[in-house]
Amino acid sequence: MTKAIVIGIIVALGLVVFTFLNQADVSTLQKGDKVPLFTLKNQNSEVFDIANFIGKKNLVIYFYPKDDTPGCTKEACKFRDEFEVFTDLDALVIGISADSPESHTEFIEKYTLPFTLLSDEENEVRKLFGVKGKFMNIIPGRVTFIADKNGIIQYAFDSMGNAEQHVEEARNVLENLK
Repeated sequence: MTKAIVIGIIVALGLVVFTFLNQADVSTLQKGDKVPLFTLKNQNSEVFDIANFIGKKNLVIYFYPKDDTPGCTKEACKFRDEFEVFTDLDALVIGISADSPESHTEFIEKYTLPFTLLSDEENEVRKLFGVKGKFMNIIPGRVTFIADKNGIIQYAFDSMGNAEQHVEEARNVLENLK
């Protein structure tokens, strides 16, 4: 092996270890935790402040990897198709990814999504909630948090595999909050 290859392997291993250690410090919010206060830009580049909704609405806050990808589209469309159910359960549905407000606007228009998408381009809110990346932190995680009107998390569901199940889990938890 040449010296350059050995150095390259060492650097790559170092990055993997650093990513793992850095991610291990992040703890995902769980049942009983308070929803952290945050502000982000929505699809219209307007400031969305979660504090305006705590105490007024149940919250479904779902983090997803990327607009207009197969799993994320299935998840968003399932939330769209059941939007009236969530409205009847007095819940506000909020999707969050690192995509830009412009990307969110295109995604909403393409699939007629009736709910808010927030742009967390620096992944600051993702970190506040402790949403871990997958596959050596290359792909942002898919986690849904359901909070009651007091802003207390009642359930957190983490699954990359079945995007549509996030909607079913959220609906079931909200139905049992009544």
